[in-house]
Amino acid sequence: MKCVFVTVGTTSFDDFIACVSAPDSLQKIESLGYNRLILQIGRGTVVPEPFSTESFTLDVYRYKDSLKEDIRKADLVISHAGAGSCLEALEKGKPLVVVINEKLMNNHQLELAKQLHKEGHLFYCTCSSSLRH
Repeated sequence: MKCVFVTVGTTSFDDFIACVSAPDSLQKIESLGYNRLILQIGRGTVVPEPFSTESFTLDVYRYKDSLKEDIRKADLVISHAGAGSCLEALEKGKPLVVVINEKLMNNHQLELAKQLHKEGHLFYCTCSSSLRH
């Protein structure tokens, strides 16, 4: 079973959760060979309905004491650009896509993502842009 793990950490990032859980995104994820998507939605108000079919499962939760197990099981991590979430995924050697929250002022997240991208550690994008690689 191939799994994508999405995390927003302790924040809320409704645009990101809405985008990744949209039907066309789920189809794309499944077409890339993944059959499980785990969404960690933090304080968000967008709460996708979990479901399971023969070929695909969507799991949703707000918080756990530790994300280590979900990161360990994931074949791909898609994360907000919080330093803790990024470093945890990279420490586990997981492929990482970072989604920048354009609504944050003083966007230190963008600076972190740009630097880690430059060093070859990850790809990054915003909810409205395509992937930078």
